[in-house]
Amino acid sequence: MTKKDLKIVFFGTPEFAVASLDALVAGGYNVAAVVTMPDKASGRGQHVNFSAVKKYALAHDLPVLQPERLKDETFVETLRGIGADLFIVIAFRMLPEIVWSMPPMGTFNLHGSLLPHYRGAAPINRAVMNGEKTTGVTTFMLKKEIDTGDILCREAIEIGDDENVGSVHDRLMEIGARLTVKTVDDLIAGKLVPMPQDDILKGEEATPAPKIFKEDCHIDWNDAAAKIHNQVRGLSPYPAAWTTMTLGADDSAGVLVKVLATRRAASAPSLAPGQLALSGKKAYVGCGEREALELLEVQPAGKRPMAATDYLRGLRIGENGRQPRFV
Repeated sequence: MTKKDLKIVFFGTPEFAVASLDALVAGGYNVAAVVTMPDKASGRGQHVNFSAVKKYALAHDLPVLQPERLKDETFVETLRGIGADLFIVIAFRMLPEIVWSMPPMGTFNLHGSLLPHYRGAAPINRAVMNGEKTTGVTTFMLKKEIDTGDILCREAIEIGDDENVGSVHDRLMEIGARLTVKTVDDLIAGKLVPMPQDDILKGEEATPAPKIFKEDCHIDWNDAAAKIHNQVRGLSPYPAAWTTMTLGADDSAGVLVKVLATRRAASAPSLAPGQLALSGKKAYVGCGEREALELLEVQPAGKRPMAATDYLRGLRIGENGRQPRFV
C-alpha cells in the first residue's frame, strides 16, 4: 500500500492539529475527510467562528464533518461509508469505541508529552508548570482508557529554564507534524511494533495532566520563587497566571493583573510575599522565604500587556504612603 492508496480520516480542532494536517496534505497523503468541532457563536454579535482545522480544510477542499454527538448514527454511517484505512486524532474530543475501532489499521493519536508521563488534557502546560527539563510528543494507538494505548513513536525536546508554554507548544506542534507523517509511513511499511505503556512505567504511576482551571492560574505569593516562576511560564501567554493588585490594607478593592513573564534573579532584594519594588531599571515582587522574582511583563485588567517596570512606575510606590502589592 502507498500513501496515496491509504485512506485517512483526520480528527482535530485547534492550531496544534493544523500543522500535522498540513504535513499530510502537503506530503500527498490521501486525507479523505476531516472531523472537527461544531461551529461556535461568540462575542456581542454572536459571530460564528470556525475551528482552525475547519478553516484549513475548507481552504484545501477537504470534506468536513462536524457532529454534535460522536455516537450519532448518521455520523457513524457517514464515517463507515468513507471506508478509511486509518484514523488520526490530534487535539480532539475523546472518541467512542464505535468510532476509534472502525478502521482496519486502527486509530492513532498525537499527544503533547512523552507518554506515559502527562496523560490528560493539559500536558504541555503541566510539564512546564512542574519545572520539567524535557518533554516531547508521542503517537499511540487509541483504546478505551484515555492516553493509555500502546506507543508507536516518541520524540523528546529540552525545555529552557525561562521558556514559556507558548514557545514549547509551537515547537512541539512542528515536531508533532513530522512525527505524524513518520508514524503513517512506518505503519504503511509495517515497521512499527507498538509498545505497551506499562513496559515503560515498570510498576510506577503515570503522570497526570488535568485540565487547567482558574484556580490553577492564581498565584500564591507565599510559594517559593521557583514554583511561581514555573507557574507563570507554564501558563503564558494563555490562559495566564493572575494575581490581584491592592493599594493598601483593603485587599478587597483590588485590580486583577495577569503576570506574563518573570525571571529568577540571584541578586533580587529581600521582599515580603507580594511586595512590589523598583530597583534601578528592574521591577521585583516578593515570594515565600523572602525571595523575589524579577517581574518582566504584566497585563492589568482592560489593558494591553506592558513592561512590568512601566506598570510599577505608574503605581507611584511610596508616594503619600502608597504601598501597592500583589495578593
